[in-house]
Amino acid sequence: MWQFFWAFIFGEIVGYIGSKLEVMPYNMWQVGIAAAIVAFVAVNGIYLISKDA
Repeated sequence: MWQFFWAFIFGEIVGYIGSKLEVMPYNMWQVGIAAAIVAFVAVNGIYLISKDA
Protein backbone atom coordinates (compact mmCIF):
# COMPACT_ATOMS: atom_id res chain seq x y z
CA MET A 1 0.00 0.00 0.00
CA TRP A 2 2.83 2.40 0.78
CA GLN A 3 4.27 1.98 -2.71
CA PHE A 4 1.17 3.72 -4.14
CA PHE A 5 1.61 6.67 -1.80
CA TRP A 6 5.32 7.13 -2.46
CA ALA A 7 4.94 6.52 -6.19
CA PHE A 8 2.26 9.20 -6.29
CA ILE A 9 4.49 11.68 -4.43
CA PHE A 10 7.64 10.96 -6.46
CA GLY A 11 5.61 10.95 -9.68
CA GLU A 12 4.27 14.38 -8.85
CA ILE A 13 7.76 15.73 -8.27
CA VAL A 14 9.21 14.22 -11.45
CA GLY A 15 6.12 15.19 -13.47
CA TYR A 16 6.25 18.79 -12.28
CA ILE A 17 9.94 19.16 -13.06
CA GLY A 18 9.50 17.45 -16.43
CA SER A 19 6.56 19.66 -17.37
CA LYS A 20 8.54 22.79 -16.58
CA LEU A 21 11.57 21.61 -18.57
CA GLU A 22 9.43 20.69 -21.59
CA VAL A 23 7.06 23.68 -21.20
CA MET A 24 4.01 21.43 -21.22
CA PRO A 25 0.80 21.60 -19.19
CA TYR A 26 0.86 19.75 -15.87
CA ASN A 27 -2.08 17.59 -14.78
CA MET A 28 -1.59 16.44 -11.20
CA TRP A 29 -3.99 13.47 -11.27
CA GLN A 30 -2.79 12.02 -14.57
CA VAL A 31 0.83 12.09 -13.47
CA GLY A 32 0.12 10.69 -10.00
CA ILE A 33 -2.08 7.84 -11.15
CA ALA A 34 0.30 6.89 -13.97
CA ALA A 35 3.24 6.85 -11.54
CA ALA A 36 1.30 4.69 -9.05
CA ILE A 37 0.38 2.17 -11.77
CA VAL A 38 3.95 1.97 -13.05
CA ALA A 39 5.27 1.50 -9.51
CA PHE A 40 2.71 -1.24 -8.80
CA VAL A 41 3.68 -3.15 -11.93
CA ALA A 42 7.41 -2.68 -11.28
CA VAL A 43 7.31 -3.73 -7.62
CA ASN A 44 5.21 -6.82 -8.30
CA GLY A 45 7.16 -7.69 -11.45
CA ILE A 46 10.47 -7.56 -9.61
CA TYR A 47 9.01 -9.69 -6.83
CA LEU A 48 7.68 -12.32 -9.25
CA ILE A 49 10.95 -12.47 -11.20
CA SER A 50 13.14 -12.81 -8.10
CA LYS A 51 10.78 -15.17 -6.21
CA ASP A 52 12.13 -18.30 -7.91
CA ALA A 53 15.80 -17.30 -7.71
